[in-house]
Amino acid sequence: MTTADAVRRRLGLGRLLPLGGAADGAWLTEQAAEAVLRRAAAGVPGVAPGGMRLAPVDPGAADRPAVPPPPSALPPGPLRIETDFAAVAGEPLPVLADALRTALFLAARELLDLAVTEVDLRVTELLDTAADTWEPTAPPGVRAVTATDLAGEAASRAPGVAHLTATLGTAVHLAPDHVRIELATASGHRPLEVVRAVREAVTDALGDGRPVSVLVTAVAE
Repeated sequence: MTTADAVRRRLGLGRLLPLGGAADGAWLTEQAAEAVLRRAAAGVPGVAPGGMRLAPVDPGAADRPAVPPPPSALPPGPLRIETDFAAVAGEPLPVLADALRTALFLAARELLDLAVTEVDLRVTELLDTAADTWEPTAPPGVRAVTATDLAGEAASRAPGVAHLTATLGTAVHLAPDHVRIELATASGHRPLEVVRAVREAVTDALGDGRPVSVLVTAVAE
């Protein structure tokens, strides 16, 4: 992979969002979060989701992670979802906005385990008829890899792991002072539960006390 390819792949992931609290040592790519949130938004009758962004509510009040974070990762703390949407003309906008806000809150909490405390919405278009159904596409840059070392094999066998991925370089990053695992979660498993199982499995397998962080790059519902 060329340097340009690596940069394009990294930018495609978006921000690395804190997953859980400071002690969880976990992050979720904005790309993976947006895919799940868009599916939830598309299920709200009368709206069509547009641009979406996730950001810290107050960057200055974020916590310090307990383990070394991935490069450029956001520190743990509450998040805000900012979303544009088109609405069907004639439908009460406050009703549509409330339904969309509720769907996004529920998806963030129940499917992604993200600490979303605010959802900001902006109507950008009025539609004459119901919006077309949004069909998710496979996210670029998320590819399955095979575990080839002790840490990777332990992570692969943890409950809820669909497969390891390699979007930041390698699926298993072994440093003298920490270990980072990159993975996709399987359907029916909550990301934070998977992360905790992986951290425990890798810690037990290595047995050297190095802290373990986890980056989730894809979430299957």
